[in-house]
This record gives sequence, structure tokens and C-alpha cells, in this order.
Amino acid sequence: MKILVAVKRVVDSNVKVRAKSDGSGPDLANVKMSMNPFDEIAVEEAVRLREAGAAAEVIVVSCGPSQCQETLRTALAMGADRAILVETETELQPLAVAKLLKAVFDREAPQVTILGKQAIDDDSNQTGQMLAALAGLPQATFASKVAIAGRQLQASREVDGGLETLLLALPAVVTADLRLNEPRYVTLPNIMKAKKKPLETVTPDVLDVDVTPRLRMLRVAEPTKRAAGIKVPDVRALLKKLKSETKVI
Repeated sequence: MKILVAVKRVVDSNVKVRAKSDGSGPDLANVKMSMNPFDEIAVEEAVRLREAGAAAEVIVVSCGPSQCQETLRTALAMGADRAILVETETELQPLAVAKLLKAVFDREAPQVTILGKQAIDDDSNQTGQMLAALAGLPQATFASKVAIAGRQLQASREVDGGLETLLLALPAVVTADLRLNEPRYVTLPNIMKAKKKPLETVTPDVLDVDVTPRLRMLRVAEPTKRAAGIKVPDVRALLKKLKSETKVI
């Protein structure tokens, strides 16, 4: 059984992102990049399933510029067996990524495809659902627990009323929630081993996928800075301020 995991290169979660002065987009110059945290969880879950004997191979795939190789090497160091980079300098939007993953899915024929539930840069939460729709596969989103038994996958997910358990026929698509697991620490020996693992590079043209952007970003602006607070001498002054200055929504 094969497991396919999609990973994305994003701005590190500890970095405070600034907008460019002309508002054309976020300023990513000299900014630390890393694997999307939800995708780390997806890789960890795939590796755990392989270690438990439920799968024989874990394949990681990323779409984007050549720098995404660093992200793929991190996934290989976590325990993935091989990697595929769909290299392109074009700005990739969720639908384009879903189409590329569908093409890779058709080539590799995995029984389980795992993605992070969303990327922390755009928070779209669309790619996994789009992939399942394009491939005609059952899906379990926001999974907090995953188990494979024979040709079926059982996934638990949090809903408003508690926990919902889904039973899916394989092949299937799963998107990982924060509570699914805690990713392992990548050790130096595993980083060295990852350098020898296979990493294949293809292009959207080879996969026969059109990745032309369908949406146009008009402007990016930072949130309005919060005004400084004030001190009042007593409760009477506080009530007066609240009465006179509080805005009614």
C-alpha cells in the first residue's frame, strides 16, 4: 500500500510577516521558510502508518519553486521513502495545486492521500477537498484519528456536537487536524540519510496541467494598529468614558 502526502513550503510560523510598501504582496525577502505545520502532522501520520505495517511506502510531493526541495528533504528525514517536486515559478492557487496532485495521484495510484487541513499562509482549506472532488474519492477532513483495516480507513473528526467517525473505502483522501499527532524531531543522522533518498522533479507541462492563476490579488495591507489604552482615575470616570465613547454595533 502506498501513502501520498502533500507538503507546502510556507513562511515559518515564528516569523512576523510584513506587507510590501507598494501593497503588491507579503515581503518574503530573507524570510525563514519551513514546512507547513499541518503538513508535518500529515507526514508524521503517514510514517506511523507505515511503521505499523499498514503501508509499504510513503511518497511526499510538493508544488512550487526549486527551493521546495528543502521542504521535501525535511519530510524524507522524518521517514518518507521518496519525494516528487512539481517545479514551477508560477503562483499556485488551491485549484491548480489540486489538479497537480490529481495528476501525481494518477501516476502513483496511492491508496491513501494525506494533506494538512490548511496552509498557514493563505488559510484556504480547499486543496484536499478539491483533490477528492477531482479524483472522485471519499474524503475525511479535519481528522484527529486515523486507522486502516484492510481496504477501509476509519477516521475520527471533531464536529460541533462532539466526535464524528467516518468509514471510508480506499483509496481515500484525508486532511490532518492539529490533534492527529505530534510530529517527531528530525535528527541529524536522518537528515544525512535523506540526502540519499530519491527526489524526482517534474513540471506541470509534463503532467499536462494548466496552472494559470484564476484569481488576481488586488492589494495586501497589514492590519490596523491598535490604539494605545488610557488610564482613568476611578470607576465614575470609567463609566463616563464607556457611556460617551463606546461604539454601538
